[in-house]
Amino acid sequence: MPETLTLKYDVSADDFATAGAASAAVKKTLKQLDFSPDFIRRTAIAMYEGEINMVIHGGGGVAETEISEDHVKITLTDKGPGIADIDLAMQEGFSTASDSVRELGFGAGMGLPNIKKQSDDIQLTSEVGKGTTLVITMFSSG
Repeated sequence: MPETLTLKYDVSADDFATAGAASAAVKKTLKQLDFSPDFIRRTAIAMYEGEINMVIHGGGGVAETEISEDHVKITLTDKGPGIADIDLAMQEGFSTASDSVRELGFGAGMGLPNIKKQSDDIQLTSEVGKGTTLVITMFSSG
């Protein structure tokens, strides 16, 4: 494996048909690179939750992963409305999802809490009217 493998994906807004494609591609790559099943599972869950948030709330965006022997860094960037209260958004059950999104089975307010639970480190920055950047770091023994 090169020192760092960088993968970049465009995530489309409101496109539930392709939602999860980036996290599925990263999961496949991690399997090919022989990371542990638990590490792959946790990474895929965290990235999927972030990716779905970009589809639902962020107006789409870019998902970039940097894979190295001992960690994966996932950077999810959108140009959506931003998050007014990050502490509130991190609470289980809090959601700003529309009724139509909830009818699809999304928007239960578990995305950010699940990301925090699965990851080793998260950094969430957001500016109302400008967008949100979420950096998820996952450490592995390889």
